[in-house]
Amino acid sequence: MTRSKQSRWQITGWATGLAAALTTAIAGATPAASAAALPDPRPLGAKVFKGWALDTCHAPSLATLRAWNSSRYRAVGVYYAGRGRACASQPNLTVSWMRGVKSMKWQVLPIFVGSQSPCVRNTNKKHVPIGGKPFSQGQAEGKDAVARAKALSLKKRSALYLDMEAYDLKRTSCAAKTLSFIRGWNREVRSRGFFPGFYSSAESGVRHVEQARRAGVHDLPSVMWFARWNGKPSLYGESTLAKSAWNPHRRIHQYRGNVDVTHGGRKLRIDRNKVDAPVAIIK
Repeated sequence: MTRSKQSRWQITGWATGLAAALTTAIAGATPAASAAALPDPRPLGAKVFKGWALDTCHAPSLATLRAWNSSRYRAVGVYYAGRGRACASQPNLTVSWMRGVKSMKWQVLPIFVGSQSPCVRNTNKKHVPIGGKPFSQGQAEGKDAVARAKALSLKKRSALYLDMEAYDLKRTSCAAKTLSFIRGWNREVRSRGFFPGFYSSAESGVRHVEQARRAGVHDLPSVMWFARWNGKPSLYGESTLAKSAWNPHRRIHQYRGNVDVTHGGRKLRIDRNKVDAPVAIIK
């Protein structure tokens, strides 16, 4: 969810490197356990929202969200934690803000921007690379993600979304390290009673994780938030994902980014999203 324009580059020559990365990540996995279709998350305690969402770098004020009640949007993505956040200062993001959002019947998509792939394409994210012990680092950051969520009054069974900006799949060791970090983060978040979601470019992290799913890798995300800025919202038409994967109620499509929109006299620069997925559960 970089604030700069998303590239529409096409991945070429990624297959060989990806296969090697998956071999590294797969060790000991039972294919059927991870490749099987996921169940409806609602009986598992998730709160599912279906509709339109915006995400923006700074959490909007409650007055702005109240003005935006005139729009079709009813969910907001907030960058609540992580050392890779572009907007680390979040003056509006407090427990009272969360409860105010809840009282206005808005939903929240909490986004954690942690360490990034060593071969991340966004130059603004190169200062926070995944280190030499990616799985344990992912676990440590997953623990932090849960602690920060609880501090904002989010309950268990909330969804927390890891933001992994686009990276170079052709670089075998980097791809393997990135997937290991993602899996460590997911395992920790899941073990603490939250739903681990994953955001990335459709042609990068999303393609990578889908290939891992097909190969039977464990500790993958519970929810998939894919960025393809084609201006055409489509939850189940994404070419990099099997239609049966992350289904039902486990997908978000970010279909356009960095657009200026005004409602009720309040302007925001937002990314546009169509949602059928778990959100935060606020105390």
